Amino acid sequence: MTGIPTVVSDVMTRRVVALRTGAAFKDIVRAMREWRVSALPVLDDAGRVVGVVSEADLLRKQEYGGGGLDWYGRARDLTGFRKADAATAGELMTAPAVTVPPDAGLAQAARIMARGEVKRLPVVDHAGMLKGIVSRSDLLKVFLRDDQDIAEDVRREVVARLFGPYAEAVRVEVRDGVVTLAGRTPETALVPLATALARTVAGVVDVQCALTGPPRHPDLDPDLPDPQRSASA
Repeated sequence: MTGIPTVVSDVMTRRVVALRTGAAFKDIVRAMREWRVSALPVLDDAGRVVGVVSEADLLRKQEYGGGGLDWYGRARDLTGFRKADAATAGELMTAPAVTVPPDAGLAQAARIMARGEVKRLPVVDHAGMLKGIVSRSDLLKVFLRDDQDIAEDVRREVVARLFGPYAEAVRVEVRDGVVTLAGRTPETALVPLATALARTVAGVVDVQCALTGPPRHPDLDPDLPDPQRSASA
């Protein structure tokens, strides 16, 4: 499936603006506004990602900077109160940063985002060096694939490999990313596997399986009723 996005490096943004730990508050706000982003990675002197500053971190100054909280309110949110007094990226950032390696699968990246409750992830190599940024919208790009391309992949990567000489009896249709498998196959034990594998093809939204087994032969199975005779009766 050459050319199809399957890992983070296929969809990530490679041109990334980043902050040093000493970046000033106003410079951070300007950078976010200029680049139209809501979060920026923070790098140490060696260029490794050590944290992330988000709009939520910056808004702590607005939230708590005007006072109005008693000692009990401050004690309940020491982190927020500390960030309200912060003036640099190193003081504001959330650390450690939630990151993802470039060779991680798209599904893995999506799970990391969900668990970390973040909208984008810095992409780092094994040494922690910044390689790019992947966002939620980047991960969704795969679902823009053409239905015909998805159908071809399902036929080649799933149906042909699983059913071999019987593959021609299996029909593959795709509409708006939803795959329908239909037809007859003597390999009924492979039907659940075909459905599961079709779901892994890039761009597939859902799989509807209408595959059935071979037609009955009452002459070979005398203990089974003949459905045609039963219908005519």
